[in-house]
Amino acid sequence: MDGNLDIEGGTETASPADLSPLVERARDAATLLKTLGHEGRLTILCHLATGEKSVTELERLLSARQAAVSQQLARLRLEGLVQHRRDGKTIYYSLKSETARKLLDGLCQLLGSSDDKADRGGKE
Repeated sequence: MDGNLDIEGGTETASPADLSPLVERARDAATLLKTLGHEGRLTILCHLATGEKSVTELERLLSARQAAVSQQLARLRLEGLVQHRRDGKTIYYSLKSETARKLLDGLCQLLGSSDDKADRGGKE
């Protein structure tokens, strides 16, 4: 990537004023991006975007052990992306904030649909 944003065939360069909030919070942004940069955590967020899931459901969906799923959920909780509630012995997780949903929506838009990828010959 060249630092420019491609918008419908044109190129738009962000002005320094547009970037000032990101520059001021670069450390927070980097931490968030590191959190999202883990395939397991990102997959968990995608599953939670469809609704609340128990840890057991997430284990099954991810084909992962409980300890591994719990470790990733703890990181997502620490970053404020997910919340949990307990019902007896079962713990349920859901997206905590609109920020998490916006991030997932933005990623989907950036990555495009599988049809778009096929049109590009499967290449980015």
